Amino acid sequence: IERVDMQYLYNDGDLYNFMNNETYDQIAIAQDTVGDSLKFVKENETVKVCSYNGNVFAIEAPLFVELEITDTEPGFAGNTAQGATKPAVVETGATVYVPLFVNQGDVIKIDTRTGEYLSRV
Repeated sequence: IERVDMQYLYNDGDLYNFMNNETYDQIAIAQDTVGDSLKFVKENETVKVCSYNGNVFAIEAPLFVELEITDTEPGFAGNTAQGATKPAVVETGATVYVPLFVNQGDVIKIDTRTGEYLSRV
């Protein structure tokens, strides 16, 4: 199994394009192979591309990413239980549940393995 650091360049319909950081070779990987592994990854971020005998079988995103919130309901004060959350859409289009005090425009840190909010940045 070979794991190579590659830069995620862009999505072109059903193909995701990556560039090797050392050789500058570019490859296109089908959406079936990529799956949900890039839902928290912005363009130009570095990921690990895993292959066996030249066939790519998985993409590993960084463990933690920092993304800006593009849409969420405004926070409110009131009778809420400890740990109340609300949905928020980040700049990659993925939805994350965040605490009520997080607002649109905030940058947050997310664990890509679980999709959980970790902190504001």
